[in-house]
Amino acid sequence: MDRCNVLPLFMILAVLMGCSNKEFVPNYDESAVPDYKLPELLVTKEGAKINNFTEWRNIRKNKILQDFESEMYGKYPDLEYNIEFKERILSDNYLNGKAISKEINVEVETINGRGSFSILYFFPQNLKQVPVFVGLNFYGNHTIDTLNSISIHNAWVKNNKSKNISDNLANENSRGIRTRRWPLERLIDNGYGLATVYYGEFDPDFDDGFENGFHPIFATPGEERDIHSAGSISMWAKGMSLIADYLQHDSIADPTRIIAIGHSRMGKTALWAGANDERFAAVISNNSGCGGAALSRRQFGETVGRINTSFPHWFCERFKRYNQKEHKLPFDQHMLLALIAPRPVYVASATKDRWADPKGEYLALKAALPVYKLSSGYETSFPEELPVPDKPILNKTGYHLRTGPHNITDYDWLTFINWSNKWLGGSN
Repeated sequence: MDRCNVLPLFMILAVLMGCSNKEFVPNYDESAVPDYKLPELLVTKEGAKINNFTEWRNIRKNKILQDFESEMYGKYPDLEYNIEFKERILSDNYLNGKAISKEINVEVETINGRGSFSILYFFPQNLKQVPVFVGLNFYGNHTIDTLNSISIHNAWVKNNKSKNISDNLANENSRGIRTRRWPLERLIDNGYGLATVYYGEFDPDFDDGFENGFHPIFATPGEERDIHSAGSISMWAKGMSLIADYLQHDSIADPTRIIAIGHSRMGKTALWAGANDERFAAVISNNSGCGGAALSRRQFGETVGRINTSFPHWFCERFKRYNQKEHKLPFDQHMLLALIAPRPVYVASATKDRWADPKGEYLALKAALPVYKLSSGYETSFPEELPVPDKPILNKTGYHLRTGPHNITDYDWLTFINWSNKWLGGSN
């Protein structure tokens, strides 16, 4: 595990950031979880009670969203932009004629300049108005399939010897190394499309002072970065919205059935994207843990202080003031899940992923239910206790606890497809 530098100056900085010179030891003992009280969802800070969904949308929701922006994720980029798409067919006979694959080069222009990224897009042959999963990938579009025609990006990528990545550059040797995480044939056979982008094209995943990726492009002219400025998760979430821009104009995709999905840090990203962009008709968070679906106040597994120390660029600077002070947060993650209502949301955990606190993820989803119950057509039944493994709950607020470690598996995807079929209607 990471350690803080022991030089005196850096020790002082480490204490301020909530880290000591000792190795972090996570709590995995339920009896050691501190007593906590979650912030009220349906009561304003002034003490007014929210009685219906209209009041939630008009009074409470925007204030909670602003708090998350100001205190945790940073401002969601909102600078005006122009966007252009250039499509290239990769294969019109993909999966023996079942599907078509495309690559879309996207150019984004703001008053600050231009940026670009590439969407890898798969969809079934002979179908239209197709529901589409939108998710960011960790190493590059070329890693999720073996097609030689998929371009290799030139963005920064984390070195990984086991994945044949060195010099922080993607290369031909890593083509197809992540096919198991993206079951393309299963998606196609079930009538779904997939649109994915390498997340590092929007923001490289290291603490670079936000000088690379799309941060300079979406910076507000004349304003310096401050403690509330967007962290990496906000920029990755904005990237998902830029993918949705393309799907709104695509002749194959159903623009009313775009599903945001993410695993681990991308699970945090999918939730934040869904909270900000209602074009995502449903949101799926897989093993997102601290800063995602798990309650911060439980301090189980990864904590606010630990995540801010290990990944200081993910959130805004203001979030660091809550290191070891989770009880002072004006919100907790159940409120993030509630921001997605009335749209369907699914949270998935894994039995061996204690770092992500499966129970905390489940309790957050359960604590979001009062907002969903205000909306029409919600199924009110929800188990009191954490469900047994591998028994999914396919409610509008769906959940499963999968047997196994931190990962996204065929079982997860099959469950996500079944749940999406129920709530979004599946393929036509």
